Amino acid sequence: MTRLEYNRRLLLSDEKRNAVLELWEVQRYGADSYADIDYVSVYGMRPADWYARGVRLLGRTAVECTRDALGDAIATDIRAIAVRAPNPQGVVVIDPFAGSGNTLYWILRHLPAARGFGFELDRLVFELTERNIAALALPVEIVNADYLSGLGRISAADDLIVAFIAPPWGDALSPAGLDLRRTMPPVASIIELLTDHFPDNRLLFAIQLYEATEGESLDAVRARFDWSTTRLYRLNAQGGNHGVLLGTTRWTP
Repeated sequence: MTRLEYNRRLLLSDEKRNAVLELWEVQRYGADSYADIDYVSVYGMRPADWYARGVRLLGRTAVECTRDALGDAIATDIRAIAVRAPNPQGVVVIDPFAGSGNTLYWILRHLPAARGFGFELDRLVFELTERNIAALALPVEIVNADYLSGLGRISAADDLIVAFIAPPWGDALSPAGLDLRRTMPPVASIIELLTDHFPDNRLLFAIQLYEATEGESLDAVRARFDWSTTRLYRLNAQGGNHGVLLGTTRWTP
């Protein structure tokens, strides 16, 4: 009998995408896809540890979440830029597509004085993430709302706004790379909305990239910033790594 491979395709299939995974399935996905049973480490814990604490993930969340190694790397680079902002009253971190909340967790871990707001419209993902955060007593707030309506609850005054932008990729990722114009919604539209919503604030954007990102789409996004740089995190095999585009509006580091 052929052994079933636990890979991205399986966990995003109709059978598994909305199923709560057993610990062995999470570890098998890590082993089969990345030769690492601890690949899906989140909230600063290995799968065996977070599972024992009551954390559970859907199949699609196991694939799509920002794992600890990547979250820590992204947050480290965000902090290195954020601390150079001129005289902010405070820092507000926004994750419009929070999912597991692990990226927000890591950013707030590196910016402990910041206020964090995560939005997750998908009810299934939100409910499981809310239970996970409660089980671990994490200082992370996730709201079951789309970011368009959720932004109204944020008062920012003279705060620096840090926004992590990682919308669903859908068919934006192809063999040619990630096209930032085809994410759902397009990355540029999210930047425009946040920039307009906070007209008097300095902003720092961190936009998730893939190792191969379509050049014209990347250039179009970079053109919106006063300053920008990219980072690639070589945590996976070549060709399968993630990165970020860091960009600022109304200030230059």
